[in-house]
Amino acid sequence: MKKLILFSLISLFSIGIKAQDSGLKGAWTGKLNVFGSELTLVFHFNGEDCTLDSPDQGVKGVPAKLERTVTGIKVAVPSINASYEGVNMGESIMGTFKQHGQSFPLTIKPGLLKRNRPQTPAMPYPYQTQEVSFNNGDAILKGTLVIPKNASRQTPVLLMVTGSGLQNRDEEIFEHKPFAVIADALARAGIATLRYDDRGFGESTGDVVNCTTEDLKNDALAGVQLLRSRFDKVGVIGHSEGGTIALMLAAEKKVDFIVSLAGMAVSGKETLLWQNRLALAAANIPSETIDLYCKALDEVFDACISGTAMPSTTQYNLPTSLAQNLAVVTKQLQTPYMKHFLALDSRPLLGNITCPVLALNGTKDTQVDSESNLDALRSGLQKNAKNKLEAIEGVNHLFQHCKTGMATEYGNIEETIAPEVLEKMVCWLSNL
Repeated sequence: MKKLILFSLISLFSIGIKAQDSGLKGAWTGKLNVFGSELTLVFHFNGEDCTLDSPDQGVKGVPAKLERTVTGIKVAVPSINASYEGVNMGESIMGTFKQHGQSFPLTIKPGLLKRNRPQTPAMPYPYQTQEVSFNNGDAILKGTLVIPKNASRQTPVLLMVTGSGLQNRDEEIFEHKPFAVIADALARAGIATLRYDDRGFGESTGDVVNCTTEDLKNDALAGVQLLRSRFDKVGVIGHSEGGTIALMLAAEKKVDFIVSLAGMAVSGKETLLWQNRLALAAANIPSETIDLYCKALDEVFDACISGTAMPSTTQYNLPTSLAQNLAVVTKQLQTPYMKHFLALDSRPLLGNITCPVLALNGTKDTQVDSESNLDALRSGLQKNAKNKLEAIEGVNHLFQHCKTGMATEYGNIEETIAPEVLEKMVCWLSNL
C-alpha cells in the first residue's frame, strides 16, 4: 500500500550491485531508519555476485553492483539516485545511505532477519490455485486465482485490489501477506479470489511513471472482465486506495458487491493533510508550527490541483527541517499520479452505487481516517439493507491489533490481520 504520508519516504524499486569483495559471503542485513520508519535491507553476497532484498516491500533477488574501496565497500544506485558507502568493521559494515541529497545511517551485519508470521498460509492448501494473466492496453497483469473445492459459476468471486504504491499480489509489507491470508480464509469458506501483481511490479508489466488511479481502476476492471467469463457473481475487495477503486467500479455498475478495507472516500488532498497533521503531532511538533506547515501544504496542494505556479517554500517562515521537507514534497507532486490523486474524491460517486457494500475501517488507522471516511459513506450511499459500514476498534491501517496505529509498528506486530475482520468478511459475503 502506498504510504500516503508525504514525508520523503525512500522507494527501493531497483538497486544494483556487483561484488569484487570475495571476503563478503552470505546474507548481510541492516535497518534503514527513514523518518521514524524502519526499512530492512538484505544484501546476499556470493563471491563476486550479489543480490539485494527489501523484504519489507516484498522485493527480493534484485541484481546488484558493488565497488571495493580501501576501507570497505561502495554501492552505486543510479536508478533511484542513491548510493551506499560503508567501512568494513569486521563483524559489521557501518556506512551511509544517500538519496536525493538526504543521508541515512545504515549498518549491515551477517545474517537474516527472521520474523514470525503465523497467519501466512502454508501448503498443502484445501483449494486449487491457478496462475492467470489479463491485460489493460499495454499493461499485462499476472495473478493467482484461488478456487474453492466444488466451485462452479455460482461461486462468488472477488478481485483483490491493493493500496497505492507498487506491491505484489499478496500486498506484501514487512513480510506480512494480507491478501494471501484473506484469500485463504475466503477459499475455506467457499469464496473464490483473484489477486495480482500491480502494474510494473513482480510479474506484471505496464507504465508506472505516467499512470493515475484511473489507470489502476481500469487494470482492476480488466480483472473483473476476466472473472466474468468464469463466474456469475463478481465483486471487488480493495484495501486503502484499492477501496477507492472498488467504490469507483461500483458506481460504474461494473461489479455485484464490494468490500472496502480502510478505503478512502474523502479526497486525496484531505487525506494527505490529515496524515501530515497526525504525523507532526506524533513527532511533538508545536501546534502553531503544525498549523503553519499544513497551511503551506494546503496551498501547495491547491496549486498542484489547479496547475498554477507553486508557491515559494521559503515564504512560510517554517523551521529549517520542515521547510526542507516541504521543498521535497513540492518536487514529489510533479507527477501525473499525485496531481490526479490530490483531486480524487469519491463522494460525488456514492449516490450511484446500488450494489451491496461492506466497509471496514480501523479506529487506530493513521493513514486513512476511520471517522471521516465512514461518515462520508453513511451520508453518501443509497439505503441498502445489505450494506454494512463499521469501525473496527483498536486496529491500524493493516487491521492489526496495535498500540499507536503508526506505521512504525507494522513490522513488529506478528498478527497480519485481526481474526474478527476475517470473520466479518466471511460472514457478510456468505449471506449476500
